[in-house]
Amino acid sequence: MRMFVRTTFVALAIAGSGAALTAVATLPALAQAAKDSPAQPPGPTISQPPQLKQIALTDKQIENVLASQKDMDAITDKLPENAPPDQKIVTQLDGIAKKYGFASYDDFNVVVDNISLVMGGIDPKTKTYVGPEAVIKQQIDQVQADKKMKPDDKKQVLNDLNAALKAKPPEVENKGNIDLVVKYYDKLAAAFGEDDN
Repeated sequence: MRMFVRTTFVALAIAGSGAALTAVATLPALAQAAKDSPAQPPGPTISQPPQLKQIALTDKQIENVLASQKDMDAITDKLPENAPPDQKIVTQLDGIAKKYGFASYDDFNVVVDNISLVMGGIDPKTKTYVGPEAVIKQQIDQVQADKKMKPDDKKQVLNDLNAALKAKPPEVENKGNIDLVVKYYDKLAAAFGEDDN
């Protein structure tokens, strides 16, 4: 989930209930997050994610996000998990965003958030948009059927997925974004660390 972790929208959602809240994580990422995160009190502890600014995406924006991946990862991979970047890091990220045609790192984040919104509703097997609720239900079924996952990890992941299902992720307002993201799905899944299904 390299690309998602660096966005403000998703970073704040991760602090609430993990990547399941945004329904963009794959099962391996959810299982790893359950292993890596400290024990949480029973029951969902979801905070409202910040309001997503929805925009109409373009091919160029998606291509620039993909092109920037290596440079962004070089900085974001060094950041402590769930820690906001300091001003020096933000300045570096702004510089990379501008190098790849974005007005700022915030502008880059808005594009990634809109891509993430669509990615969260794409069935990774069929590579078609089915909506985030259907994807979350598929993930719940997969976790319940997983015999290798530790019981505590399974319980945490199922709690996160059920909380995400109840949270009702926002609908994609710009329907053209769906076709555009599906077009780039394989490249985006690899960039976002979702290609390990």
